[in-house]
Amino acid sequence: MTNDAASPYAPLSIGPHTLWPPVVLAPMAGITNAPFRTLCREFSGGKGIFVSEMITTRALVERDAKTMRLIHFDASEKPRSIQLYGVDPVTVGRAVRMIVDEDLADHIDLNFGCPVPKVTRKGGGAAMPYKRNLMRAILREAVGNAGALPVTMKMRKGIDDDHMTYLEAGRIAVEEGVTAIALHGRTAAQHYGGTADWDSIARLKESVPEIPVLGNGDIWSAEDAVRMVRETGCDGVVVGRGCLGRPWLFGDLVAAFEHGGAPTAPTFREVAAVMVRHARLLGEWLESEERGVIDFRKHVAWYTKGFSVGSDMRKKLAIASSLDELDALLSELDLDQPWPVGADGPRGRTSGRDRVVLPEGWLDDPYACVAVSADAELDTSGG
Repeated sequence: MTNDAASPYAPLSIGPHTLWPPVVLAPMAGITNAPFRTLCREFSGGKGIFVSEMITTRALVERDAKTMRLIHFDASEKPRSIQLYGVDPVTVGRAVRMIVDEDLADHIDLNFGCPVPKVTRKGGGAAMPYKRNLMRAILREAVGNAGALPVTMKMRKGIDDDHMTYLEAGRIAVEEGVTAIALHGRTAAQHYGGTADWDSIARLKESVPEIPVLGNGDIWSAEDAVRMVRETGCDGVVVGRGCLGRPWLFGDLVAAFEHGGAPTAPTFREVAAVMVRHARLLGEWLESEERGVIDFRKHVAWYTKGFSVGSDMRKKLAIASSLDELDALLSELDLDQPWPVGADGPRGRTSGRDRVVLPEGWLDDPYACVAVSADAELDTSGG
């Protein structure tokens, strides 16, 4: 892939994979499954990397049935990208070796950004980079078992403002052979609240010039993405909550990076068509139309944000149990509504936290070797 000659931005290299435009779909639990990745990829024309939901390494090596479904990729997905979450270096190494030996993916990302209390209280997720030597051991096992597959990582700035880790973690990643780093410009304490600190992305880029740095946080539009690259000097962007109920954002991103094109906002008729298709794809993936429509319910509020729908209709849409019912309900609305003012902006979780729950004594020594309990590997994600 090559960039448009008129574009001031450069392609992103992740190992042998050259991406243009330099855009990555962030892994999100319960969201970035195969159907949602299909929608985003279709709107982008296949350009970018679309990462799977987070996969726990223990569940993968144990061949948990749900996990094996989650790592299924459509034949058109190239490169195939898996995000792994693990707390034990040996188990992480085994999971990576399994991916390589069984040709399960083309790219592996490691999650060091999850701020969820039930993970951080066990020392996992965003708590992990504070323990420098443990994080280094995990990276070493992953890279050492990956062969030719590129290994990247996603992290946060730190635990809180008094315990920043991202600059030292970045240097450790370079030393251990990580191919690229994505930084969410928030601490674990911020969770998803407040404003992302884009300056930290610029500082990380200055600290690790050897490898690409991708920025994450508060990208709600294509203009936000190009502005982040312009202001921070990062090599690419990772889009998470900004595409909830907006899979066409990836088409906007392609236009913005390639020729500065402005997005064409969809009407509600077009949005409704995407909603039905999304639910249909989920049903095909889950091998049950009813299960697909039920799984789709969580997306209704994101798709309809800002449109004149009404609280009663939103409730009906959120309890639909068949494609016909979903389609019929949508047809009762004004499908010719234009894109509404206020439909852009924050979606998904937006709250912060007073403190980060950590294991007892976790902050006593950042270099102490510790063993993290296996129950830190829970079926959750974020970053």
